[in-house]
Amino acid sequence: MENKFMRVEEVAAELGVSASYAYKVIRKLNDELKDKGFITIAGRINRQYFNERVYGPGKEGCNNVSV
Repeated sequence: MENKFMRVEEVAAELGVSASYAYKVIRKLNDELKDKGFITIAGRINRQYFNERVYGPGKEGCNNVSV
């Protein structure tokens, strides 16, 4: 079973960015989720929400992302 949360290392690898920038992305996305009333975990992001925000609704990730 795939983990429902992504850690900073996985976000950094997926986006091709540094760990410090990945933390910023996670923090921003978690702030959005908090504003919607969701519970968040520092340093982790919900995989489904990450994919929706990065790739668009209905996308399950693709490898041709330009950052």
